[in-house]
Amino acid sequence: MATKKERITEKAFELLEANSPGLQYSELVAQLHVAFPDDPHGTITGTIWNLDARFPELVYKPSRGLFRLTKYREATAPSQVAVPLATTPIPSGAPREASFYEPFADYLVNDLEECTKAVALGGNRFGGKWGTPDVFGIFRSRESDIVKTPLEVIVAEIKTDTSQLITAFGQSCAYKLFSHRSYLVVPREAQPEDIGRLDSLCTIFGIGLILFDATQPDNPAFQIRVRAAKHEPDAFYVNQNVKLIADQLGL
Repeated sequence: MATKKERITEKAFELLEANSPGLQYSELVAQLHVAFPDDPHGTITGTIWNLDARFPELVYKPSRGLFRLTKYREATAPSQVAVPLATTPIPSGAPREASFYEPFADYLVNDLEECTKAVALGGNRFGGKWGTPDVFGIFRSRESDIVKTPLEVIVAEIKTDTSQLITAFGQSCAYKLFSHRSYLVVPREAQPEDIGRLDSLCTIFGIGLILFDATQPDNPAFQIRVRAAKHEPDAFYVNQNVKLIADQLGL
């Protein structure tokens, strides 16, 4: 008769077999809890945390915390043939990217509470090749605050096209020129290894990373992955851009 750990291990392989892109550690644990509701949490986590080390010929980690069967390594590996990004189709009937600007502006104000006012921008409002954030917000002290702090600018770049993630990351970095915090908002449907790389890059560069459901503009279910680190931007460019939308921001 199989032991608890043997049953858990066997089920973990079944779940990975059914999910060729792989499963994050937390996802795998959650699904094992469904399969074995009476097993202690510690037994499940203690069994699978080093699955790749115990079975290196069967399991590997393409990115941090992501387990995948080695048999799926080639099937999910990026193609070595360069394909123009423009040829990657966006599913017909998919929500327009702009439909997520207002919901994220509301998320910055009411969920993250990093802004006291946030507005949807997008387009080429600021002009030039350095781009315009999709969402532009500010945080300023309220009258009731005992300790008053200087005004801060918080911006976000939102992408629904998963072929444009590298471009979006570059834009988020460029926005640090005139913002105190910069967020990158990408679909959770992106490849797990792409999200893993973005997670690491955003942590290194102090960019915030948010995942969302790119199919549901009415309920994007924004989920914070990395919180943006505050830094001091160039005051000249802060003033230059804030002046352009001061009325929208109530300044």
